[in-house]
Amino acid sequence: MFTLAALCLLVALAEWLERRTALRHLGAALLVILLGVAAANLGLVPTGATSGRARPIYDGVFAYVAPAAIFWLLLSVDLRPRQLARAGAPMIAMFFVGALGTVLGVLAGMAVIDGPGALGPLHRAVGGMFAGTYTGGSVNFNALALHYGVQEQGLIYVGAIAVDNIVTAVWMAVGLVLPRALGWRADAVGERGDARAEARAEAQDEQRGDAAAEARGVTGDAGGREPVGVYDLATMLTLGLLAVWGARQLAALWEARLGGAMPSILVLTVLALILAQLSWVRALVGARALGLLAVQVFLAVIGVYCDLGAFLRLGALGPTLALFACTVVCVHGIVTYGCAWLLRVDLAVAAVASQANIGGGTSAMALARSLGRGQLVLPAIVVGALGTALGTFLGFLVAERLL
Repeated sequence: MFTLAALCLLVALAEWLERRTALRHLGAALLVILLGVAAANLGLVPTGATSGRARPIYDGVFAYVAPAAIFWLLLSVDLRPRQLARAGAPMIAMFFVGALGTVLGVLAGMAVIDGPGALGPLHRAVGGMFAGTYTGGSVNFNALALHYGVQEQGLIYVGAIAVDNIVTAVWMAVGLVLPRALGWRADAVGERGDARAEARAEAQDEQRGDAAAEARGVTGDAGGREPVGVYDLATMLTLGLLAVWGARQLAALWEARLGGAMPSILVLTVLALILAQLSWVRALVGARALGLLAVQVFLAVIGVYCDLGAFLRLGALGPTLALFACTVVCVHGIVTYGCAWLLRVDLAVAAVASQANIGGGTSAMALARSLGRGQLVLPAIVVGALGTALGTFLGFLVAERLL
């Protein structure tokens, strides 16, 4: 019980550091991993394994908390045709071009670093993880890592997380510079119109959110936190736990009846995406908060699995992973921006679609705002959701068939 309390404390501390200190540039995800490393090596919490003995609390996080986190975060994915259509044909086309560029980049990256020689048997898993995260985001990254047990190889996982964070930030800077450097200019009138439209939309969203919360007898706060009632929380917990259990049962049934391995993570992904399209599920709140909390606890355990001596012995693995990730995004960028140039697609659209691949919908939305293209904010969110939905499947395709 103490260990679980300590893990939750690490999550709270990481969130506080991200909000209140200069360490916010590292991001809460990397901070909680580093705090886990420090806590384990200072003897404040047990390490992931001592003398070969497993820790049941950590095994429980890997087996139940992490899959539930993936389920809850996927409940925000809206795949209705109307929503997808709002993204526009050019944005969706560039998104799929970018996904293809990611796959080609993973194959090229593994060739550059000699994946089997540099990473051993885990090269397929690492390739799938990067294919997933550079199609959708960290949800896909963790889904592949969980299935292949990469989280138990803490050094590789921590190294991959650190490299991913750095490359994503650098790529966002590239997305800000390239459209302007290659001749794109924002239209000032269009920017003012976009700003007014965004302000109206935000006001309407706030009114709808307040009304929904009032109807459920729930109030939020001025900080914009998600208002969560007991009914919503209990329902989300029920859905998450049942989905994790049901996915395992269906995967076992598949293997028993049809033969061959069926990853329960894929079954869980399908269940989440189906439920995410139901209006009564979309009306619930709390999925994002539960998902983020569960992910942070999972990452804290990842940090705990790293003892300092082993971390310092990472050696050439760090530069190797960095070279691999840089190769992936360079090939992705050449394919994405090259196709945009050939097809005469607005480079701002290409940049936002590319960022949705590499950094997810949130960073793509931020990029659209930074470029002064408010009309691309919603498409950025839509293709980001599409990437989250497809990233795990593409990651498994790369890991199982292409590497």
